[in-house]
Amino acid sequence: MTQVTFKGTPMTLIGEQVKEGSVAPDFSVLANDLSVRTLADFEGKKKLISVVPSIDTGVCSTQTRTFNENASDVDNAVVITISCDLPFAQAKWCAANGLENVVTLSDHKDLSFGTSYGVVMEELRLLARSVFVLDADNKVVYTEIVPEGTDHPDYDKAVEALKSI
Repeated sequence: MTQVTFKGTPMTLIGEQVKEGSVAPDFSVLANDLSVRTLADFEGKKKLISVVPSIDTGVCSTQTRTFNENASDVDNAVVITISCDLPFAQAKWCAANGLENVVTLSDHKDLSFGTSYGVVMEELRLLARSVFVLDADNKVVYTEIVPEGTDHPDYDKAVEALKSI
C-alpha cells in the first residue's frame, strides 16, 4: 500500500488500491447537475482520471487545468477530475475559470470512487492526489498516487500513458 502524507502528516488510505493491468472497478459519483455518473457513462473511451483533494486550491486547480490542456485532444479520450468537493463548488470553479468542457465529478456523497480505488484519506475525508489511466475497455494502464498530497503528479507520464493506448 502506498504511504501518503498531507502537509507532512501521515494519512491512512481506505480501500483496495487498483493495480496496473487490472480491470478498473465501477463507481457512483455526482455530476455538477446532481445526476449520478458511473464508469459505464464513459464506455468505449480512454480515460484519464485526475483525482484531487479539493479543486479550489492551487495545486488541484493547476492539475485540473494541466491535464485538460495536455490530454483533451487525445482521440477517443476523456479527462475526468474527481474530488470530494460538492458538485455546486465544482461547477462554480469551472465557471470562474472559464472551463466549460471540463468533466468534474463529486465523490462527496458516499466515497464510492475513493474506496473503490483506495484513495480516501481517512483523517480528512478527502481523496489523495492521484491519477489513473484506463483504456477503452477499462483496463488500468497507469496509476500514480502522489506520496505528498501537496505535490504535483507526473503530468508527462500520465499523458504519455493515455496517448500510448
